[in-house]
Amino acid sequence: MIRAISGQLLLGLINGSFYALLSLGLAIIFGLLDVVNFAHGAQYMMGAFLAWMGLEYLGIGYWWALLLVPAAMGLVGIAIERLFLRRLQGLDPLYGLLLTFGLTLMIEGAFHHAYGNSGNPYPVPEALTGGFDLGFVYLPRYRAWVVLVSGLVCFASWFVIERTQLGAYLRAGTENRRLLQAFGINVPLMFTVTYGFGVALAAFAGVMAAPIYQVSPLMGSSLIMVVFAVVVIGGMGSILGAILTGLGIGLAEGLTKFLYPPAASVVVFVIMALVLLVRPAGLFGRAR
Repeated sequence: MIRAISGQLLLGLINGSFYALLSLGLAIIFGLLDVVNFAHGAQYMMGAFLAWMGLEYLGIGYWWALLLVPAAMGLVGIAIERLFLRRLQGLDPLYGLLLTFGLTLMIEGAFHHAYGNSGNPYPVPEALTGGFDLGFVYLPRYRAWVVLVSGLVCFASWFVIERTQLGAYLRAGTENRRLLQAFGINVPLMFTVTYGFGVALAAFAGVMAAPIYQVSPLMGSSLIMVVFAVVVIGGMGSILGAILTGLGIGLAEGLTKFLYPPAASVVVFVIMALVLLVRPAGLFGRAR
């Protein structure tokens, strides 16, 4: 029984690492730009596909993809913010949600037309093959890498936003943009880079996920609703809430799969409903 519980909790921790990474990007974009980025799942899928296409057509391996794909997707995010989202500043966040939802349909439709719905395998890099026998469970080396790197990226992002001068500028820009501009800060550029960074985080998660999950056009849409629920539970815009809740929900799913597998796919929504009944702003959120 211990081995079974440990295996499910380990699987939950791995899923929770992806939830935390994706929720972090969503929380950054909403908290600092007030944009509900429904295209986040599609951008995650694009990251995985760009890694697969780079290997398939250009021979670009995993390690280079881990650097190049987030950078490329960050530029795509900057273009989206400059061309589309900037025109919606000051309007109801619903307009940003509708715009990014439309982008999701276009992106997924294009990849579905080009590659169909069948998944494409992406090999685990040779340096991360094999695993560790912990006695009570076997831990694949690549999955340990995912948990470690996700934790480091999440901590670094939180530290920059909450503990540095740049993060203070970003938070101040959300409170009083005109005052910050009066001090000579280029707020529009800062917000553009912020959205690009959020998109890059989604693409980074996509590259990390490619060797674990099948790379397909629907891999983002099957994940985005859970990630939105995680952000709501943690508190919309809360960086720390997104990270901790993402990991916690992953563990809760793993434990539920052991206790009552049919409920594993809905446990996150049950938790969301219970949290909202007690704290409508989320566990770490602030009432707006």
